[in-house]
Amino acid sequence: MKQFIVITTINSPTKSVKAFAERRDYHLIVVGDKKTPEAWSNPNTEFISAREQQHSESKWMPLLPWNHYSRKMVGYLSAIEQGAHIIIDTDDDNIPYNQWDFPDFEGVFETLKEGMGFFNVYTYFTNQKIWPRGFPLNRINEPNDTFDSISRTRISIGVWQGLANGDPDVDAIYRLIDNGSCMFEDKEPIVLGSETVCPFNSQNTDYRKELFPLLYLPAYVTFRFTDILRGLVAQPIMWAAGYHLGFIGATVFQERNFHDYMKDFESEIPCYLYAEKVMESCCKATKATDSVADNLYNSYEELLKQGIVVDNEVSFLSEWLRQLQLLDHKDDKQSY
Repeated sequence: MKQFIVITTINSPTKSVKAFAERRDYHLIVVGDKKTPEAWSNPNTEFISAREQQHSESKWMPLLPWNHYSRKMVGYLSAIEQGAHIIIDTDDDNIPYNQWDFPDFEGVFETLKEGMGFFNVYTYFTNQKIWPRGFPLNRINEPNDTFDSISRTRISIGVWQGLANGDPDVDAIYRLIDNGSCMFEDKEPIVLGSETVCPFNSQNTDYRKELFPLLYLPAYVTFRFTDILRGLVAQPIMWAAGYHLGFIGATVFQERNFHDYMKDFESEIPCYLYAEKVMESCCKATKATDSVADNLYNSYEELLKQGIVVDNEVSFLSEWLRQLQLLDHKDDKQSY
């Protein structure tokens, strides 16, 4: 089982990077950007520098915007080319606990019933008034009666989202109003049934090989919207393919890099405006008879019609899928 961790950074090696590099069961890939120190180096780490990216012969690479989170996809492609079975997404300010790990993708788990719409998973792990970035603001005060809606079910997981203690992934409105730290309760993993939705991010996230196309990070949306949009788009496609989104308790502690909360707020405006519309559009575009890749493309076509993404996004997505197809020809056992 080839397992990879992918991080992008503009900093010198952080505590997080050093800690993940010590996980010998995983291959760590760090992707640089133009702001990353040129002399960046860390043991047991594959570093893909900005210079190396600039000199790549790939026709896809020059299409990626600089100083944008979507450059992480350089790392995903490197992992896929090296035969990855699992890719874990995380950031350079998330420090793993000693017990950092993810459950199997197949098993019996606590499962929320189907058809609940948007559900704030944080309420399962804490009584604190807190919500994940990307959760519709008009639903923050809705009650979540988790105990009446959970049953133990044998189920297939497509993506595991691990939480982060200390400074978890919340929106700028929470940080501007409260900004209290959070230590989540240590509880059993929970899986969302089909048509039960929660935003998930790229902070501590585990993808199985069958869903690697869904790693696509939108390159022409705002920085704070890119991974949230990715996660919302992914969920109807996972349901169609027979997979589900699962959450586990905090296995990392975030010592968050500096953020300007008002700039974050500005970058998050599409999250506030479009979360429900994204889900509606992607559910409409997704068919159980289509492949993961086709459903992904069709979802972005529908988002383009709705004015949520621009033409360049769909064109770039096409190139991402083409790159995966080229790699797929090297692996006769995999088809997206």
